[in-house]
Amino acid sequence: MSSATDALRDARRQPVARVLARAGYAANGVVHVLMGAIVLAVAAGGDGESDHSGAFRAIAEAPLGFALLWILAVCLLALGLWHGSSAALVRGDGRAATWGMRLSEGGQALAFLVLGVLSASVALGARPQGEQTAQDASRGLLSLPAGPWLLGAVGLGVGIAGISFIAIGVRRGFRKVMTIPDDAVGRAVTILGIVGYVAKGVSLVVVGILLIVAAITVDADAAGGLDGGVHALRGMLLGPLLVGVVGAGLVAYGVFCMARTRYARLDRPMRRSSSR
Repeated sequence: MSSATDALRDARRQPVARVLARAGYAANGVVHVLMGAIVLAVAAGGDGESDHSGAFRAIAEAPLGFALLWILAVCLLALGLWHGSSAALVRGDGRAATWGMRLSEGGQALAFLVLGVLSASVALGARPQGEQTAQDASRGLLSLPAGPWLLGAVGLGVGIAGISFIAIGVRRGFRKVMTIPDDAVGRAVTILGIVGYVAKGVSLVVVGILLIVAAITVDADAAGGLDGGVHALRGMLLGPLLVGVVGAGLVAYGVFCMARTRYARLDRPMRRSSSR
């Protein structure tokens, strides 16, 4: 075993690293509860940016929001590094399942690291506009050779990620990475996980559809992030009801993430067996 791998394993055994990784799930929960609350406000006819940027900006405007943003940043970055180390430590026979584990851990690492950086940037005074950022990024892709195809591929990827979230919720796949007790509390956590994963998956599918539409029409203004997806849903038949369901689901997902702080299996196996 290489010295780098040994050092990585030793770092993961440190109590501080483990506490911060668990705290990262709570931080993610706080952000999603706030996002869900903003979505519920939009469903009721209110205003607000119902994505991660909007949630962090809302925190910045609260008393002691500056301090809370830095706490969230540290915890989210720690969780991102934890998943990144998990990806690096995955061992197996090189089959698709092994690479699937690496990509899953790596994808989660990237997502949490981005959230941590976003929280820190808002704490430093930045006021990012998630919707504008998504449209600017789409406009940049469309300006490239084969840009519509690239943007369509991104939209397809986001949509597939959303479907994966829905599948995890329906199949209760989150139980594989958690130790959920078989009691009333455990059943409540499971229900929150099902509802939350499905709601988050639906929101990602809508975002993916918006990006695909932007690619087909070659119109960056048609693209959008979560906030654009929420407003697109609101414009549909029974839109306010659909948006309210998504908002409640995101709140459920946030509470589930907070429960994951307690029940996450940080030391789950990272070696893929060669047996079928």
